[in-house]
Amino acid sequence: MTSPVSDRAARLLTGRFRLLPALACGGMMALGQAPWNLWFVALAGLVLSMALFSLQRSSRAALVIGMGVGTGYFGLALNWLTEPFQVDAAVTAWMAPFALFFMAAGLALFWGVAFWGAAQAPRARLFALVVAWTLAELARGYLFTGFPWGLVGYLWEPTDAIQWVAWTGSFGLTLVTLGLAALLACALRGALKPAIAGVALLGALLWGGAQMVPPLQDLGGRPVVRLVQPNAAQTQKWDRAYVPIFFERQVDFTAAPPQDGLPRPELIVWPETAVPRLLENAGAELRVITDAALPGRVVLGIQRSEGYDYYNSLALVSQGPKVEAVYDKHHLVPFGEYMPFKELFKHINVSGIAARAEGGYSAGPGAKLLDLGGQMGLALPLICYEAVFPQDLRAAARPELLLQITNDAWFGNFSGPYQHLAQARIRAIEQGLPLLRAANTGVSAVIDGAGRVLKSLPLNEAGFIDARLPPPLRVTLYSRTGDLPLLGLLALLMLFAFVPRRRNFD
Repeated sequence: MTSPVSDRAARLLTGRFRLLPALACGGMMALGQAPWNLWFVALAGLVLSMALFSLQRSSRAALVIGMGVGTGYFGLALNWLTEPFQVDAAVTAWMAPFALFFMAAGLALFWGVAFWGAAQAPRARLFALVVAWTLAELARGYLFTGFPWGLVGYLWEPTDAIQWVAWTGSFGLTLVTLGLAALLACALRGALKPAIAGVALLGALLWGGAQMVPPLQDLGGRPVVRLVQPNAAQTQKWDRAYVPIFFERQVDFTAAPPQDGLPRPELIVWPETAVPRLLENAGAELRVITDAALPGRVVLGIQRSEGYDYYNSLALVSQGPKVEAVYDKHHLVPFGEYMPFKELFKHINVSGIAARAEGGYSAGPGAKLLDLGGQMGLALPLICYEAVFPQDLRAAARPELLLQITNDAWFGNFSGPYQHLAQARIRAIEQGLPLLRAANTGVSAVIDGAGRVLKSLPLNEAGFIDARLPPPLRVTLYSRTGDLPLLGLLALLMLFAFVPRRRNFD
């Protein structure tokens, strides 16, 4: 005979209120993301999510659980999505809660479908969920331009276990993380072997990751770089009264004497959209900038036009002024930098949030290496949230560094900038390459190929960083193969999880 307490618990976990514990599990998982970094709470939430799934008796119930876990997770982890709507609050603030809800629910649909599909597996439903959930995260990262922000595997970012992404990539680490959670969920039911395997896998992740961390590199003789952080609040950035103030501040930082007894920087990096003119009209501004940078060169964020197309661009400029190379951002933010279904939204007077040009930006042709010259070598440029896409960092040749310029003022002051920085760290580890990050309001940082932040400027502080550029580490497995081995492995696992075994009718 069961107790009334256990009956009530069963009804809560499997009855009409099952959505509540699912939301709570998702909220726990979100606490593994920055700025909380409570990876152990996130892992517990993941284990409980799988245990909750295993209690459901129908595919429909599993769908509800998956949607609930996803909505709780994305609703908390992506709370910064409301921030862009506060820049012009009188016009767009009313959209903020709707944007967060629909974004969270839309992303949760990927997880809901994974839970629904796993519930129909002929055997080993938890194993099937591991496979289906990983596929859902891959789909989230690739489909409809992709949005792989806050992948499940990122809960390890505060720990040495994140070093595994150099071998597995972020999606591969997500598969391992989900497998670990499934083993621990089995252990909750008293299964001894999964409990032992789960503890062993957890130990291997943490201990193995610690062994992968290389010693700090000798930076003697390496080129000096400067990262400029003007700290232009988004509400003031394009205000005519403030535009010259922020521009002059960046010029002053560019011309300032070197820090820490270092020589003059070989390269100076300004953040995204740092110059208040279109590139083709900015000759006078570029002359001022390059004169201040002598004898170095400058990478800066600037907008440009070509016919009726506008681009969010990065330019490499030298004395003259001479524009040596231009990279146009190719992975644009939907509803921020361009409007899907533009004509439809124009009828209801809804336009993009971040784009200044009517109709938004046009996408560039794709990834492009820049030759920075001297000891700097080749750089792979990334503008803003292009750094959250692991697949975007594969180029025809291996660069010496990753170069990110961004304007994180759009992300507010709480979670968004720190999550963006965390994902930049992960990109550096995946590729084994140093990453230079110039952010308008912060966090600007010099990151080595092991993901260590060697020097940084805090959020909402104007200033600059002088530092020697770390050398690249050896080529990582993930940088060679990308996600292809993972896709092959998942195809095999799907056969095992979802194809019924043939019976012998001898």
